[in-house]
Order: sequence, then C-alpha cells, then structure tokens
Amino acid sequence: MLVLLLGAGRGLENGMRWDFRDDAVNSVWVYRGQTSIPWQGRPVGRQIRFDLSDIALLSAAIPEIDRISGRFNLRGEFTVSAGARRSSFSVRGVHPDHRIIEQTIMVAGRFIDPLDVARRRKVVVIGRRVADYLFPGRSFDAVLGRWVDVSGIRYRVVGVFEDAGGESEERRIYIPITTAQAAYGGGDEVHQILFTLAPSSLGTGSSGVGGDDGAVTVEESRRVEDRVRRVLARTHGFHPDDRKAIRIRSVAERYAELVGVFTRLRRFIWLVGVGTVLAGVVGVSNIMLISVRERTRELGLRKALGATPRALVAMIIQEALILTALSGYAGLVAGVGVLALVERYMPDNEYLRDPQVDLGVLVGATVVLVVAGVLAGWWPARRAAAVTPVAALRDE
Repeated sequence: MLVLLLGAGRGLENGMRWDFRDDAVNSVWVYRGQTSIPWQGRPVGRQIRFDLSDIALLSAAIPEIDRISGRFNLRGEFTVSAGARRSSFSVRGVHPDHRIIEQTIMVAGRFIDPLDVARRRKVVVIGRRVADYLFPGRSFDAVLGRWVDVSGIRYRVVGVFEDAGGESEERRIYIPITTAQAAYGGGDEVHQILFTLAPSSLGTGSSGVGGDDGAVTVEESRRVEDRVRRVLARTHGFHPDDRKAIRIRSVAERYAELVGVFTRLRRFIWLVGVGTVLAGVVGVSNIMLISVRERTRELGLRKALGATPRALVAMIIQEALILTALSGYAGLVAGVGVLALVERYMPDNEYLRDPQVDLGVLVGATVVLVVAGVLAGWWPARRAAAVTPVAALRDE
C-alpha cells in the first residue's frame, strides 16, 4: 500500500510538473484589466490598454528583465489554407523573444526575428500539427518557403515548431506582432506582455524555483512584479495597489506553490503508509502472541533443555521478521507491478505521468519492514522468555 500510494503521488506530481514545461519557470505574464479603485479623478471600470511603448518602457525601467515580448491575439480561430487544404487555427502576433518565454522548440527553419518585426514582414511560423494538415506527406524542411493564406493575406512559412504544451499549442501560428497589428486593425495595441527574469541580475546565490542554480526565487519575482505594477500605474494612471487594473502571473510563484502542495502530499502519503504498516504490526504481533500461547509446552521444554531467555527472544523475533518480510515484500512487488501496468497501459495520461518509485523509497520501505518485524515480535518474545518450565509442563 505504501509503495502504491507513493508511486501514485509521484505520478500525479510528474503530471503537474509536466504542465510547466510549456513556459519558462522564470517567466512573468502581465494581463490588462479594468480599474477598481478611483485614482486622480479617473473613474472605476476604466479599461487598461497596453501598446508597444509599454514593452520598451519596461525593458528600460527594469534591468532585471531578460527577455520580453508582446502578444497580439487574433480573436477566435482564423481560416488558414494552403492550396486545396483549409482549416481553422489560432493566430498570434509576437516578438522574437516569445520563443524563449514559451519554450518553443524549432524543428525546421527559424522563429520570428527582429527584422521581421521592424519591416512588418508577411512571414509565419507554424506548429507541427498545422504543417501536417496543410502539407500532408511533406517533411518539415520541405514546408519552408511555401505560402499559406491567413484570412485572405498570404504569408511565407519560415519555420515549424513543436511545443511541450501538446497538440493544442502545436495548432498555433505565429506572425510578427507589427504585421498582425497592421493587417488586422490593431494599431499598436498589445494584449499581453510576457517577460523572463535574468537570475544573474537579481543576485541569486542559491537554488531557486525549478531547482537550478541561479533560478529566480519567489521573493525576487514578487519584487520585480511590484516594480512592474508601479511603472505601468504611472504610465496608465491607475492606483499602484489596484490589483484588477492589471493582473500579473508569475510562473515562479505558481511553481513554488505546486512544490509546497506536493511536499505536504508526500508527508501525508507517508503518514497513511506508515499507519497501514503499524496496523500490520499489530496484526502480526497478535498472531505471534497466539503462537506463543499455543506453544507454551514447546517453549517450556526448550527452557528445560537449557535454552536461555535471550535465545527464545531471538527465535520469536526471527519468526516475526520472516512473517513480516514475506508479507511486506509481497506487497512491495504487487505495488511495483500495479505501477508498471499503469505506466504501460496509460503512457500518455496527463494526470498520472511516469508513476514510479525511487530506489531510495524502496530501501526506506525495507527499513520500515525490518523495524515493523522487530516491533511485531518484541512483546510476544518477552512473553515467551517469561515462560517457566514448570508452568509450561502443566499447560494443556
């Protein structure tokens, strides 16, 4: 039971951690909202609007920012075609640093570059699923240089990417943010601002979120978030404490919260597992007590023949250890077997990924079994050592 619980807990933890592969752990996301606090004569409910100047402002005002990108979201899905192939996909306008922030992996070609943005080039980077549908049977390299039509505007494919976020992320199309703004009536509007923090500029000297040396800590991320909020509050005229005017989501904070949740979960699983072991100890102890009571004559005869109390104690504890070890290891094998079957027949399960148990956990479980066997046999062994030959021979 202990191994099964720990394995299931590890699988759940791996599944949740897998979701973070889609974003850089040191990334911060800024969303626009509506004001909820009156400020400098401005009313409540005013919509905050980002533009390209906000990105330049944050880059200049906050040196801790390493990579930064705006995002211009085209509402809904757009009809995209290549020849006779046609379907609907999500389209986003982004900056070059978006690739780093979103952990986008290029499998062919390149991502959006600064010249694409500066010259408003009509180029696209498409996900694997988009490439497979629009250009069936072609390699990803063969897709480069071909043209696609996005809602009536032709774009040249310069790259194909894959994403740890899965199929939904790989059904996206990226174009230069300035191209998206010009082509689809966005002016210089930006819907979200994404950036990553540079650990070296924050002066981190120990392991932070994510376990890597120099990773950003939650405290450092919060300090930068406060500065971002103050800078944007001055620019857009809202109260610095108005949490609804803009929303800031730190992946570092979410990751730290997740780590804390699973730390508590592991402790709870160990508590439950040890509880089941203790219940087994009580059961084995009762069995050994019954065994000692039924073997009173045998134990008395052994004493009469010269067996010492220490020898009787050792004998009973050995029997208890063997009984506990056999049942315990049968449970270990069954638990590992169940986890192996789950991993084999549910390999792509998002919520229970790779439910394995570390060797250290198995060694720990073995130690628990040994201790449990000693505890289970100790009291019955003391009872056996207290048997006198005369009382034993009188026992029927």
